Amino acid sequence: MTEKPDDKDGIVLTEAQKRARRSRSIAIALSLFALVVLFYVMTLVKGPIVLLRPM
Repeated sequence: MTEKPDDKDGIVLTEAQKRARRSRSIAIALSLFALVVLFYVMTLVKGPIVLLRPM
């Protein structure tokens, strides 16, 4: 069987649900970006001392 693109057998989201999903995706992306920036800044602040490990 071939399915047509206009078949609506699956779950169809309302516009409000699509907006909510997009908002959540943007919030997750921004949180991940902030975490990456935080790790990068902390690495710069610590400097080369990070490479000196006690034995």
